Amino acid sequence: MKILLLQLKRIGDLILTTPAVAALHDNFPDAQLTLIVSSDCADLLPAIANVDRTLMARRNLRDLALFFSVAASRFDCCIDFTRNDRSAFLALLSGARRRVVSYRVREQSKMRAPAYTDFIPVRMRDVHTIDYNLALLEPLGIRAAASAPYLHLPQEAYENADALRRSWKITKPYVILHPGSARREKLWEPRWWTEVIHRFGQDNGLDLVLTSGSSPDEQTHIAAIKNKVQQQIIDLSGKTDLLTLAALIAQARLLVTVDSAPVHLAAATSTPQVILFGPTNPFHWRPRESPALILQGNSVAPVTEFVPLQPRFAMSQISTEAVISAMDSLLSLRAAAQTS
Repeated sequence: MKILLLQLKRIGDLILTTPAVAALHDNFPDAQLTLIVSSDCADLLPAIANVDRTLMARRNLRDLALFFSVAASRFDCCIDFTRNDRSAFLALLSGARRRVVSYRVREQSKMRAPAYTDFIPVRMRDVHTIDYNLALLEPLGIRAAASAPYLHLPQEAYENADALRRSWKITKPYVILHPGSARREKLWEPRWWTEVIHRFGQDNGLDLVLTSGSSPDEQTHIAAIKNKVQQQIIDLSGKTDLLTLAALIAQARLLVTVDSAPVHLAAATSTPQVILFGPTNPFHWRPRESPALILQGNSVAPVTEFVPLQPRFAMSQISTEAVISAMDSLLSLRAAAQTS
C-alpha cells in the first residue's frame, strides 16, 4: 500500500504529526509512506522517522515537478493534515481511492471538498493538535496510538552541538533561553528577559545560553535583550541550524521559551521547559508527554487546566516572578532526580 501524507504547515505542526506517522508505520509496516512538507520545514526532514520518501512544496514553478511526481505515483490513500487549497490539489492529484480530511472542509470550501472521499468528524479547535492528526487515521482502522512526538536526530547534529559547546566553553549544565518568535505578539518584553538572566546569571552552577532564529525581527528582539544584560550569557542566537538547536535543547537542563518551534523540539526530546503562552491557546499546542510548566495571563502559578476556547492573553500579563518560580521548580526537580 502507498500512503501520501500532506503536512504543509510550520515546523511545530510537522513535529506534532510524528505520532500519526509512527502509528501508520506500526500498523502498516509494509506500506510505503510519502510525506510532503513545506519548504520551510526542509531542515527538519533528516530527523523525521518512519517515512520512505519526502517531497517539498515550494510555492513556485519547481512545484510542477512535485505535481507530476504525485500524479504518477498511484497512491492508495492520502491523508491531508493541512486542509488548504494546495493540499486539496495534491490530494486530488494523488488519485488515491481514499482521500481523508476533516469534515470542516465541506463547511469552509465547496471548491476543496470534491478532492476528498472521507470526512472525519473532528475539528482542530476541539482537541489537541496531536489528537486531531491521529483522528484522521480512523478510516484506516487506527484508533489507539501513542501520542508522544518523536525526532530521530542524526549523529551529526549532536556532533555540531558538542563542537559549539567546546567553542563557547559551555562546561556546566546549561539553561537555554529562546525568546524569539516569528509572530511579534508572542514576544515577551526584553527587560523581563533581562531580569530572568540577572537572577540565574548569579548561579555559578549553571551556564545560560541565548538562542534564536535568524529572522530580522528575532534578531532585533535579541539585540534589545543583550543591550540590557550585564551578567554573563553565552550568545548563540542565529548561530545554529535547526537540528543543531534541537541537539542543544536535547542535552539542556531546561528550556525557557515563548510558544514557538523550540517548544516542540524540547517535547520531542523530553527536555523540561517553561513556556510563555499569550495569544495562542496551550490547549492545542502544549507538550503533554514531557515535563513542562505553562505560564499564561497574570497567574503566578503555572496553568494546569486547559479549555478549547479562551480569550487571547497579552504576553505582558506574565510576570518575571512567575517565570523565575517555574524555572526554580523544574531545576530543583531535575537536581533531585539526578541525586536520588
